[in-house]
Amino acid sequence: MHNLCIWLHFRSIRIYRATSNKCDFRTEVSHLQEMASSKSLMNLLTFTFGSAIGFFVCYLLFSIILEEQVKIQPHVLHNDPHGQHSADTDNNQLQGQMNFNADAGQHKDEDKNIAEGLYHKVKILCWVMTGPQNLEKKAKHVKATWAQRCNKVLFMSSEENKDFPAVGLETKEGRDQLYWKTIKAFQYVYDHYFDDADWFMKADDDTYVILDNLRWLLSKYSPEQPIYFGRRFKPYVKQGYMSGGAGYVLSKEALKRFVAAFKTNKCTHSSSIEDLALGKCMEIINVEAGDSRDTSGRETFHPFVPEHHLIRGYLPKTFWYWNYNYYPAVEGPGCCSDLAVSFHYVDSVTMYHLEYLIYHLRPYGYLYRYNPDSSKNPEEQSKNEALENDQKLKQKPSES
Repeated sequence: MHNLCIWLHFRSIRIYRATSNKCDFRTEVSHLQEMASSKSLMNLLTFTFGSAIGFFVCYLLFSIILEEQVKIQPHVLHNDPHGQHSADTDNNQLQGQMNFNADAGQHKDEDKNIAEGLYHKVKILCWVMTGPQNLEKKAKHVKATWAQRCNKVLFMSSEENKDFPAVGLETKEGRDQLYWKTIKAFQYVYDHYFDDADWFMKADDDTYVILDNLRWLLSKYSPEQPIYFGRRFKPYVKQGYMSGGAGYVLSKEALKRFVAAFKTNKCTHSSSIEDLALGKCMEIINVEAGDSRDTSGRETFHPFVPEHHLIRGYLPKTFWYWNYNYYPAVEGPGCCSDLAVSFHYVDSVTMYHLEYLIYHLRPYGYLYRYNPDSSKNPEEQSKNEALENDQKLKQKPSES
């Protein structure tokens, strides 16, 4: 009995110790779990905070890079022939007009008889598509440069401005209103100035037009012929249609038919895409889409600024432009006629660049560059003249 009591005593001690150890183990495990949970939460917070900082830094870096790219290349071209381009915002703003005729005395000895003769023979009315928000930003620079060479110039806006002045067409502003403005502008011109001109040119307030070259082109045609000219595109219309941005010019007969077509419902406001809709109407009323290329087959109307056409690789081959041209498009120096008529997306600064380069810069010693009306092809004529000069140089030593 005594031994049994001793055994029970020691047995109870062992059970107590085992139970105590088990409780300690559970407590330690629970403590470790709490520590692990706390550590995981800390890691999660650290990761989240680090990711937020990294994202913010990357955002700042990309913003700086993109901003610098925009500064370097302000003319961003979107792959949409009828979309709004970055040049529409006209980042290069000028506060005032510039008088580029102040140095006219430098050109007093130039022979302008042909140009002046065409001015009176080929009368062109220019109307410029603009809006109240663009009169000071864009239209006034058109007014100060190329528009001075029109026989008559009108600025067409949604609202009248007697001071500028601008004709109010009583339309809304916006790209979806362009064809309405075009229809109403041509109707206004027909009603008020039909007898004052032979040809009627539509241009945007970011288009630069060389009127003297346009007169040379139009001098080959009669204003009584139903025809119009511009940069000819080919989709959607069988005979093609003229790019709105590069500008287009209607003969007297074409204008007459266009206005009459809306009175007889032959044409309607079928689309907000101005140039395409006008092109479809012209085909319906049998107005011919004329070939505006020069005698060498080079384009005269241009839908972009010069560098976009002159620099090879500037316009990617996936760009819409390559699929829209009626005639095979050329990039590089062969893109553009020496008698170019227009360029589009011209900001206010570039407007004056072109004015200087075209009408004021002169290479010394040249009377003219080439005569496009000569009986010979200009390129062949240049080659023949070069060969003749080489032969003369070879003959000189033998003669002496």
